[in-house]
Amino acid sequence: MALKIKICGITRLKDAQLCVEYGVDAIGFVFYRKSKRYITPDEAYNIAKSLPIFTHKVGVFVNESYNEVNNIAESVGLTAVQLHGNESPEYTAEIKHPVIKAFGVDKNFDFSQTTQYTNSAILLDVKNTMEYGGTGKSFDWKLIPESIRNRVIVAGGISARNIKNMYNTIAPYAVDLSSSVEIEPGIKDAKKIIEIMNIIKQINNKNE
Repeated sequence: MALKIKICGITRLKDAQLCVEYGVDAIGFVFYRKSKRYITPDEAYNIAKSLPIFTHKVGVFVNESYNEVNNIAESVGLTAVQLHGNESPEYTAEIKHPVIKAFGVDKNFDFSQTTQYTNSAILLDVKNTMEYGGTGKSFDWKLIPESIRNRVIVAGGISARNIKNMYNTIAPYAVDLSSSVEIEPGIKDAKKIIEIMNIIKQINNKNE
């Protein structure tokens, strides 16, 4: 199975277009107002409408009301929403778009809680309650149970330096990148995106 890739924290059209050009599967907009990568729904809409219909557009939310999530998802034209707060399984059932539920992982994380989110894809990131993603830090990927490795999205500290090792260790369904392909928060680095996409193509070519 080909490794999928999402690049999050998009704030500029040219960065989104570069992602599309080099084969990124999904781009992410952060609608959490306290984030350094925050983008308004209007700005995200202007970017999203300029992208190919088959490029996934994911909105990141943290403890937002589900009505607001649904309204923004509809107005921007999102294909999925990614939830980084304390959203319950009952909350996710109210979301009208496909859901990616994010969990912060440390050595004490109970992976059984992910099974409660039966209608959501699962994203595993490093546990950091202050930043809600984009920290550039990673957790011990070997903690992920083998039974779910090929179904999860992994985030946190993944870069061109370690993605081959990460993939060879756990072979996840997808990876979610942000700070490792940036010049500064919200401003992507074309060279870093091209470099890691070339590596991902090598990984996927081996798995064909």
